[in-house]
Amino acid sequence: MKKCTLLLTALFILILSIGTRAQTAGADYFAGKWNMLLKGTPNGDVKMTFVLDKKDSTVTGIVQDSTGTEISKISKSELKENELTVYFNAQGYDINIIMTKKDDDHVTGSLMGMFDVEGERVKAK
Repeated sequence: MKKCTLLLTALFILILSIGTRAQTAGADYFAGKWNMLLKGTPNGDVKMTFVLDKKDSTVTGIVQDSTGTEISKISKSELKENELTVYFNAQGYDINIIMTKKDDDHVTGSLMGMFDVEGERVKAK
């Protein structure tokens, strides 16, 4: 009886840990092209595109303006469970954007902790 209880407990913990792992977003989730809308900046609402690549367990890439011209390379990224923070330089300022997974194709977040950000994955045609 003791072995049965121990086995059931181990099985329950295994299933729980697998379920928890499936809900986290990783570098694979954030890899791809994202259209981002930065709301309420001093220059008004700004549209940018982030082209993100997975390198090992980290994320690298570039930032483009709305015309597709490269603004900056991503200098650093920090990946947490469902959140990616990317750092880059634009117009002489070091900037960070936090992207938090909302659903399979959308993220929300903030620019420098002050301005709201919404993003949508660009689907390949």
